Amino acid sequence: MAIEQMTMPQLGESVTEGTISKWLVAPGDKVNKYDPIAEVMTDKVNAEVPSSFTGTITELVGEEGQTLQVGEVICKIETEGAKPAEQKQDQTEVPTAGQAAPESHTEAASQANKKRFSPAVLRLAGEHGIDLEHVTGTGAGGRITRKDIQRIIDSGGVSERTEEPKAAAPAPVQKQETKEDVSHPASAAGDKEIPVTAVRKAIASNMKRSKTEIPHAWTMMEVDVTNMVAYRNSIKDSFKKTEGFNLTFFAFFVKAVAQALKEYPQMNSMWAGDKIIQKKDINISIAVATEDSLFVPVIKNADEKTIKGIAREITDLAKKVRDGKLSADDMQGGTFTVNNTGSFGSVQSMGIINYPQAAILQVESIVKRPVVMDHGMIAVRDMVNLCLSLDHRVLDGLVCGRFLARVKEILESIDEKTSVY
Repeated sequence: MAIEQMTMPQLGESVTEGTISKWLVAPGDKVNKYDPIAEVMTDKVNAEVPSSFTGTITELVGEEGQTLQVGEVICKIETEGAKPAEQKQDQTEVPTAGQAAPESHTEAASQANKKRFSPAVLRLAGEHGIDLEHVTGTGAGGRITRKDIQRIIDSGGVSERTEEPKAAAPAPVQKQETKEDVSHPASAAGDKEIPVTAVRKAIASNMKRSKTEIPHAWTMMEVDVTNMVAYRNSIKDSFKKTEGFNLTFFAFFVKAVAQALKEYPQMNSMWAGDKIIQKKDINISIAVATEDSLFVPVIKNADEKTIKGIAREITDLAKKVRDGKLSADDMQGGTFTVNNTGSFGSVQSMGIINYPQAAILQVESIVKRPVVMDHGMIAVRDMVNLCLSLDHRVLDGLVCGRFLARVKEILESIDEKTSVY
């Protein structure tokens, strides 16, 4: 037998760490090579990690909720092929009488990650005045875990594993000032602490970067989609029966945006410091929300797809998000974002641009309103607001106004003669 180590895989080109969201195995479980052993969340994707070996799980090194760097050990597996693990000799040589004991490699390795800990550990230590410099971690490579901090809290002082003597009150955390330092509210009795996941951290980082770097401007246009609504409602049942998936209003909006981007390519651009990059491919990012996260998968070459094709992709991507099967490729390459804020009843909103894109369009809820028609007649019509946030470094009001007017024109021209195929 031999003990093999499974490490955190690199689940994307720029991914440097992953969070173990759920273990699918336990110590003692037998696994085959390629069997899924854990669900891992990164800033780009959720994915199942397959086993690299056939054998028995001996130890889960990483904890659920723990963030580990790519290459760090997440678990250990006993495989066939060498002498049993319990018969292995310690690699550290035992000193004979009269010899000084050599410095322990194990001890040195155990401290390798002593100064690396997750935001949840840092927050918990700060709330209880625990100096992390005096804590010896029990995680992989000496990493300090939440269990280490909780053990100290439960014991009422500095961990017995540390070299520092117990004090009546723990020393305050020595905090280094950085440009990221902000004042955080302290938890009170009854408050619920929710650890920040890798996805939520990525959302926060991207939104902060977008708002601090991009000069946002905003405009809105009202669109009469009465004919589009009537047409879609007249064919939705037969479409679902024939195709096996829903024909949503959102597919019509995405198609209209893709067509308008083809005619106004300035909108399909990105700021690159000393130049503006106008993208050739029209790849529409769509926002898909779960209970606690937001994902932005991409419909590639949306201008080349029919309304049916777009509806299928929306369905498939949303299912991947719900099932945690979204791949890194599904999230890459977006050039313009369309957000279906109307799905939860919003009628007006200002979206934060999906960096490094130059604009985001919010499609609001379709509502019935009294509208003054030609010759002063009043009629009840299906109306929707389209809200556009734009990067004013790249785009000006003139081109954005023309772009929105074109989207409006396309949507208002949809009727029973329009083909979804």
